[in-house]
Amino acid sequence: MPAHRISFALFAAFCGLLLTLGGPTTDLAKEKNPAVSPDDVTLRLFQLLDASHGGKLSDFYLVGDVYADPNTPGKELQHVFKAEYDKERAFGKFRLDVRTVDKLTPMQLHDYTAKEVFEFGDADIEKFTKTDPGPFGKTGDVYLRATSEGALAASPINDGVQKEYETYITQWLFPALAKK
Repeated sequence: MPAHRISFALFAAFCGLLLTLGGPTTDLAKEKNPAVSPDDVTLRLFQLLDASHGGKLSDFYLVGDVYADPNTPGKELQHVFKAEYDKERAFGKFRLDVRTVDKLTPMQLHDYTAKEVFEFGDADIEKFTKTDPGPFGKTGDVYLRATSEGALAASPINDGVQKEYETYITQWLFPALAKK
């Protein structure tokens, strides 16, 4: 028997063996996701939204914290948030848009909905996009920040950004979702 026929016969036998045994494992090609702490903010948020909102949260608006304007001494601004979540999305399951407005008076807080206040702030200052649980900054996470011209641009995710993300979720979003 010629050598090329022997090689082909061995190759065919090897392929048959692989098919019989189930083929090579694909685990080697997959990226290993490290275990996520049960205290992880995003994991807790996803669990809450899956359990109490059926895995979807659409156009959830929230008026947030008051803070000093870094560009104008003595002026106060206020964050306004829009949160969206869809557990079925492959990318960007959770999105948090952040806008800023002048500090609202008690009368304004009474007269306007959070959605109306969000729309008053006509431009986003930050956007956070999260696909999987784990600390903000994992592969697939996106952070956009307004430039001096006002346009959003991809920005590096550092410790300050991670802390800000966690603060927005724990101090503003969790309590508001608990009330809803």
